[in-house]
Amino acid sequence: MTEQSFPAMSGSLVEPQPAVAPAPKFWRRTAPMLTAATLIAGLFGGVTGAVIASPDGTSSGTSVTAQTVSNQSTVDWTITASKVLPSVVQVNVGNGLGSGVILSADGKILTNNHVVASSGGQVTVKFNDGREVPATVVSTDPTSDLAVLQASGVSGLTPIKWANSDQVKIGDAVMAIGSPSGLQGTVTTGIVSALDRKVTVPGETRRSQPVSYQAIQTDASINPGNSGGALVNAAGELIGINSAIYSPASSSGEAGSVGIGFAIPSNQAKQIADQLS
Repeated sequence: MTEQSFPAMSGSLVEPQPAVAPAPKFWRRTAPMLTAATLIAGLFGGVTGAVIASPDGTSSGTSVTAQTVSNQSTVDWTITASKVLPSVVQVNVGNGLGSGVILSADGKILTNNHVVASSGGQVTVKFNDGREVPATVVSTDPTSDLAVLQASGVSGLTPIKWANSDQVKIGDAVMAIGSPSGLQGTVTTGIVSALDRKVTVPGETRRSQPVSYQAIQTDASINPGNSGGALVNAAGELIGINSAIYSPASSSGEAGSVGIGFAIPSNQAKQIADQLS
């Protein structure tokens, strides 16, 4: 078991010292709303990548024989996504946002505490079908970084299906679903990179306490805005609540995926959710 603990980000920028590597940072932030300029730039980047890279990495006219090289190549992720997307919501809190998973048909939703901690009670949830409704914070548990919300005036929702996180294995194929930077319904895939990874997330203000838990580590891309969203297995069952990412320190203060993400195991999340509901 390896413990990873990273210092909180400084509130001011300092000039880096020569020949000294910057300290890593560990993030659990909600995402800012995406601006049109940022979105357009991102779309251009995606088009460029599509032109440069061949889908199968081969040149035109070359004949190749397909082989199964990993457990991911046998998964039809379109089926997984169609099962899980109706059970994942976007959580809007002022100028920030996160994600959440539906617990009950009448609108109970599980998310991270840090997503709603500074909401001031102003919370809405947006469903996969485009509906957006007000929500109230039912209860929170800052020590586990979990919170339960209640969406107003809804029924017939599709609750998330739970998996036994004790049965998760290193190398299992997984999918992360959430709203990175407000891009609702984004799915990314990867594997379970490690289990029982003890991580400590620093408090984001002087009044908040650090949060520690034994996490599932994944290389599925997780970014600000994914917090509170689903990490599921190939069957579309919840194995964890995406909660934090590791990101090297940068002078810009921005964090993005480097393939090291962490999720609160589903068994722990379900136990806390039952207590909070």
